Amino acid sequence: MTLQMESGSQSKTWQARLANADPTLRVHLIGVGGAGLSAIAQVLLELGVQVSGSDRQANERTVRLAAAGATIFDEQSAANLGENGGVHPDVVLISSAIDEENPERQAAEALGLPVVKRDAFLPALLAERQLIAVAGAHGKSTTTAMIVKILRDNGVDAGYIIGADLLGFANAAAGGAPCFVLEADEYDRMFLGLEPTVAVITNVEWDHPDCYPTPASFRRAFMQFVDHVQRDGLIISCADDPGAEQLRLYSYSRGPEWLTYGLDSSADIAASNVTPIPGGGYRADIDWWHAPTGKLSLPTPGLHNVQNALAALLAARWCGIAIEDAIASLATFTGAARRFEQKGEAAGVIVIDDYAHHPTEIKATLAAARHRFPARRIWAVFQPHTFSRTRRMLYRMGDSFQEADQVIVVDIYAAREVDDGSVNAAELAAASDHGAIRHIAELADAADYLADQVRPGDVVITLGAGDGYLVGEWLLERLGDE
Repeated sequence: MTLQMESGSQSKTWQARLANADPTLRVHLIGVGGAGLSAIAQVLLELGVQVSGSDRQANERTVRLAAAGATIFDEQSAANLGENGGVHPDVVLISSAIDEENPERQAAEALGLPVVKRDAFLPALLAERQLIAVAGAHGKSTTTAMIVKILRDNGVDAGYIIGADLLGFANAAAGGAPCFVLEADEYDRMFLGLEPTVAVITNVEWDHPDCYPTPASFRRAFMQFVDHVQRDGLIISCADDPGAEQLRLYSYSRGPEWLTYGLDSSADIAASNVTPIPGGGYRADIDWWHAPTGKLSLPTPGLHNVQNALAALLAARWCGIAIEDAIASLATFTGAARRFEQKGEAAGVIVIDDYAHHPTEIKATLAAARHRFPARRIWAVFQPHTFSRTRRMLYRMGDSFQEADQVIVVDIYAAREVDDGSVNAAELAAASDHGAIRHIAELADAADYLADQVRPGDVVITLGAGDGYLVGEWLLERLGDE
């Protein structure tokens, strides 16, 4: 019997029931422990929807969801659905990593359940909200987090979904205000299912070659995203980024208002007289339409975060927050998890973790580290993320470590891919002209090597979107035991 044949509220489509936060709606998420689906699950729980989900193993996110009332399975199995102890959902949401061979997905399809990805699910979830969507190859999580902090500091109970935990917050909340802030992921073309009121474009630089085989295909996706912005809405883009500027010139004549931000003085909101402050971070004068507007004090390291802050100021201004109040909120912004996050210090060695996995992100993170620790020896421990990205960006990755004194490259994190033997981490180390780079395959061996080599005053930065952060955590344990 299909959902449409049932009586009462269940005769409605799952989309209609989701849009109305029907408490009888049952949503099952395969891959619920990931950053994207765990955030959606949190929002569903807060809306009162019935939530279940599975992942290959338990993690901090699945434990948190179970404590909040979700039914969680610690493996992906056909037995999770239907009879014999399984759940009976109305719709199944899958992450991009769940392929057609996944047994739980196959079971859902065999039962005739709707199986959808985020691009089909989010429009119904956000149907009644004014959506602020933050897109771009880099900086999405931090910019989204900045916008959320400004709004919540100023009394706006915004809902949000972020691909990283906010320090001091979770990675999602339903919120009660009309606006909803979303990190709009370009992978798997998820963001093309959105129709935002406000779109932020941090940059347009080719990434995800497994999804976008050429730079042109990546740019076309962003052109499509911009075309989905509501005609009475607003587009905010970075004037410093060539890709974002090309996008603006392509689309400028269509409906939404378009504002720019950046270090370039021609931007609608610009930062000038940017100067470093002790302990990392920057001060800057903020000019709004070439008129002095305020003075930003941002504790977060990296010039790219000054740019992210400007984008957040414009988005907050659209929500009715005065620029001076937004600037004041950013003075206490401490960042998002895995974004230049200091993990600890032991035996005089500081360990920092960052999600950087694209060459541009690696350069920016190491430049921020050199700015913050100009006289210290910096170790970069890089875990390449996916074989396709490593293969297509091999030499750019190799050239991205110049601000580090010592570099360790560990084996590639496969993520959703299968190793076809076409590239490996040793080739990446060999492709670099850095004078002190080495390949150490295993994470535990890298931690052991560091424990023998580091000295007081050193800074170790783990880089990558996989599990390479464990090297830093294990190093702290080893040093703490000495």
